[in-house]
Amino acid sequence: MSEATAMQSTDATPAAKGALGDTLIEVNNLKMHFPVTEGVLIPKVVAHVKAVDGISFSIKKGETLGLVGESGCGKTTTGRCILQLEKATDGDILYEGTNLNELNSKAMVPFRQKIQVIFQDPYSSLNPRMKIGEILAEPMRVHNIITESGDRDKRVLDLLNVCGLSPRFADRYPHEMSGGQRQRVGIARALAMDPEFIVCDEAVSELDVSIQAQVINLLEDLRDEFGLTYLFISHDLSVVRHLCHRVAVMYLGKMVELADCDELFDNPLHPYTRALLNAVPIPDPTLEATRAHQIIKGEIPSPINPPSGCVFHPRCEMAVDGCSKNFPEFREVKPGHWVSCTEV
Repeated sequence: MSEATAMQSTDATPAAKGALGDTLIEVNNLKMHFPVTEGVLIPKVVAHVKAVDGISFSIKKGETLGLVGESGCGKTTTGRCILQLEKATDGDILYEGTNLNELNSKAMVPFRQKIQVIFQDPYSSLNPRMKIGEILAEPMRVHNIITESGDRDKRVLDLLNVCGLSPRFADRYPHEMSGGQRQRVGIARALAMDPEFIVCDEAVSELDVSIQAQVINLLEDLRDEFGLTYLFISHDLSVVRHLCHRVAVMYLGKMVELADCDELFDNPLHPYTRALLNAVPIPDPTLEATRAHQIIKGEIPSPINPPSGCVFHPRCEMAVDGCSKNFPEFREVKPGHWVSCTEV
């Protein structure tokens, strides 16, 4: 049994309403290595940036998988590979059994309707020269989902209403709206295609904390109402705990831990995961001032030349001699809890 197949068999925590279905997305040994070239007339590849280096996971229908880690760990690249905005160097991305990596642009068209994305920046992801109504109607027109313009206009108003926006916003431009309102438009645009799976790439990180809560609650309600499946990419662990069924932790292109949400927060096993959770502030000034902080030593190594063996060993307080020689197997240490560490 492969790692991804084994991981899909675990039950999710009751972080959301409704039972989960069969596997929708299965990622096996995904790698994305970007070439580094030098020279102008005759460019020569001299190295590779190992943005994603052999990760495996699966997502069930109706589930939200949180993907967390520091900036540069490969979270967004993973999402872009699933969306086929980047062609993976190696590995398989199976959508209901179909390998997306083997499809050409024409064969991908039906999957473009099923797989959508909510981008991080709600301003730059919207065309500033188009009104909101035109932005929401465009994907329906391009994919010929709704042919009549009047029906598209009605669908636009329905989408605005579902996402908590007034119908009058259809005649506004993106610059006339607040950040939270623009992100709601981004969510409405993703819903315009009646998708099954949405990649949320840091979907709330650009918003104020109070607006973040509103958007997270909206995403949760939409998931329950329309049976959506999310890959929620974030560095905000408090947001992840509120929305996600399971959480996967990445470091330097590798997946180091994967578990049900409550299990990972209550019983983190990998030293990197423990350090991440230790960095989350406690909303009590007295407790926050007195608690001991765990500082990770050193700097993040370069993905061009990652350390041998376990990529976290140069900064790990638990590292032993063998950690620098062999990358530890990503193994299931208890039901549904996977970790990549020989000392666990």
